[in-house]
Amino acid sequence: MVKYRIIQGLTLVGLVAILGSCNRISNEPRSEKGKDGMDIKKSAFGKTPDGKAVDLYTLTNSHGIEARIITYGGTVISLKVPDRNGKMGDIVLGHNSLDRYVDPNHAGSPYFGCIIGRYGNRIGKGRFTLDGKTYTLAANNGPNHLHGGTVGFDQKVWKAEPVNGKESALKLTCTSKDMEEGYPGNLKVTVTYTLTDKDELRIDYEATTDKPTVCNLTNHSYFNFTGADRDILDHELTINADRLTPVDSGLIPTGEFRSVEGTPFDFRKAKKIGQDINADDEQIKFGGGFDHNWVLRKQGSDLSLAARVVEPTSGRVMEIYTTEPGIQFYSGNFLDGTVTGKDGKVYKHRYGLCLETQHYPDSPNKPDWPTTVLRPGKTYKTTTVHKFLTR
Repeated sequence: MVKYRIIQGLTLVGLVAILGSCNRISNEPRSEKGKDGMDIKKSAFGKTPDGKAVDLYTLTNSHGIEARIITYGGTVISLKVPDRNGKMGDIVLGHNSLDRYVDPNHAGSPYFGCIIGRYGNRIGKGRFTLDGKTYTLAANNGPNHLHGGTVGFDQKVWKAEPVNGKESALKLTCTSKDMEEGYPGNLKVTVTYTLTDKDELRIDYEATTDKPTVCNLTNHSYFNFTGADRDILDHELTINADRLTPVDSGLIPTGEFRSVEGTPFDFRKAKKIGQDINADDEQIKFGGGFDHNWVLRKQGSDLSLAARVVEPTSGRVMEIYTTEPGIQFYSGNFLDGTVTGKDGKVYKHRYGLCLETQHYPDSPNKPDWPTTVLRPGKTYKTTTVHKFLTR
C-alpha cells in the first residue's frame, strides 16, 4: 500500500482498525468565541419563504480546515481541506444562496449536504408495521418513501448553539411532531458537528421519542476531491464490506445479503469508481450505477473504518469511521447537468459521490435486520467521523 502524508503530522491508523432568499453569504460574520478557545463565526444566510431566518456558521480548526453549515437542513454547504501541496479546496457540492436549497422538489439541490431524517434512504411502499399498527408515509420516490418524505429534516430550520470547548463544535436541535410525514411520536433530535484538530469532521446524532417509532439519521454530502472540476470516476474507493443488500428495480432491498466477490461491488481493495460502474450487471442497471447499501465488516457498536476515498491528482484522502452497520455508496447517477452550484460550476453526470452511513434501507419491513425501532426511555445515538489526510 502507498504511504500517506498526514496533515500536520498526525498518525494514520491502519486500514482495518479504522465522515428562500437570494442573499449570499455575509461578508461581515460575527465571531462566537468560547471560553476554552472555540472559535465559530456566525452570519446571516437569508430567510425562508415563510420568513424564518437562516444562519451560517463557519467552523475552523488550527490547521485551516473549514466547514460551513447553515441552519436550514443542518446543511454542510462548504468543506475546505488541503491538497498534497497545502492548497485549500472545497470538496462538497452545494450552493452559495438559500433560494437554491429551498426547493421541495429538490430540483436545485438534490439533498446536497443536509441532515436526512426521520428515516434516511428508502422504505418500501411507503409503509411499515410497528407493534401491530401499520403506518403510512409519503410516497415521494415512485411508490416508495425516501429520506423522510415530502418535508424531511433537510427542509427544517434547526436551532443552533455553538458548543464551548477546545474544538469548534455546533449543536443543532429540532423536533419532529407526532405523525409528521406519517411517523409516530414526538421525536427530539440533536446533531452535533465537531471540527477537530485531528482534521476530522465528527457528526454525533441523538434522538428521543415519546412513542415507539423508527429512526435512521445520516448526512447527505456529495464529495468531489477535485473541487467538482470533473467527475468522480477516477476517485479510488475502498469499502470495508464483504456483502451488500441487493435491491429490486425500485431500489428496495430484497432482504438478501449477497457477497461482493466477483461482482462490480467488490471494493475490498481500492479501485477506481469508474472501473465497473457501467458493467453488464442487473444491480448496476437497477441503480444506474452504484446506489446500494454495503454491510460493513465490523463487530460491536464502536467506531470502525467504513470507507476510504483517494483522489490521485490532488492527493486528498478521506476516511470514514462509523458506529453504524451499513453505508450507502451513491455515485451521483442522477446528476445530469441541470444544476449549477457554487462558483457557477455545472454539476454534470457523476460529479459527486455520497457515502451515507446508516442502518439498512427498508429495515422497518425486515424484522431480521438490525432494528431501527426507538422506544420511549431509550436514546438513539450514532457517530460518524470524516477524517482528512493527503497522499
